[in-house]
Amino acid sequence: MDLDLTGKHALVCGASQGIGLACARELAALGADVTLLARRSDLLERLAAELPRPRPGQTHGWIAVDAADTDALRREAEVLVARRPVQILVNNSGGPPPGPVRGADIAAFEAAWRQHLIGNHVLAEIVVPGMEQAGYGRIVNVISTSVKEPLSGLGVSNTTRWAVASWAKTLATELAPGGITVNNVLPGSTRTPRIEQIIDSSAARSGRDRDAVEAEMVAAIPMRRFARPEETAAAVAFLCSPAAAYITGINLPVDGGRTRSL
Repeated sequence: MDLDLTGKHALVCGASQGIGLACARELAALGADVTLLARRSDLLERLAAELPRPRPGQTHGWIAVDAADTDALRREAEVLVARRPVQILVNNSGGPPPGPVRGADIAAFEAAWRQHLIGNHVLAEIVVPGMEQAGYGRIVNVISTSVKEPLSGLGVSNTTRWAVASWAKTLATELAPGGITVNNVLPGSTRTPRIEQIIDSSAARSGRDRDAVEAEMVAAIPMRRFARPEETAAAVAFLCSPAAAYITGINLPVDGGRTRSL
């Protein structure tokens, strides 16, 4: 199986922690030159220096920008691809704050769509020409199992994730003739700061003990545990590899069997 990413340049968003950072590490371990994208320059500089370098001459870098500021995101991405085109794009960003869809503020929807859907689109528009020229392109969007089954208490997130999934499916069809793939990875409950936020919010909303809320969430997962970020990163890395050249337009759950639908 060909998983070698030597000579490929990967741009990984939300790469300062959790699933994004795990993806960056996995892609680097497979030989890709990785550019980390997140908000904190001091942290990104250190993390880029710590990424694996299994081959001579492998280099990693970083971009400090808020993905919600799509104008700044566009400028930084254009500078990046002018220096070196991107063949792998991993779209990943922290989810909108928890809460029911009823009563959600209009501004919350607008902010989520800008950060996720519009941010993804801005980056894709900038990197796809380089992918076409290279004859190699992989776009992977890290979204949520809520695109298959809406999750309780995540109204704005559910809505936004469905929009991203539909955008990705449409883009996959358009780019397929050029051999560029577009896929979605759907993490279930994963041991990241995001899951801690969801547990805290649910406990506060219901008045229940935090440990009881977490135990109930774990009990709903057939594997009876939360995922590790590295487990989602492995799925992302496969979809970015030459081995996945004929896979496009899919939603791949990484959820320990929690999603009941096919």
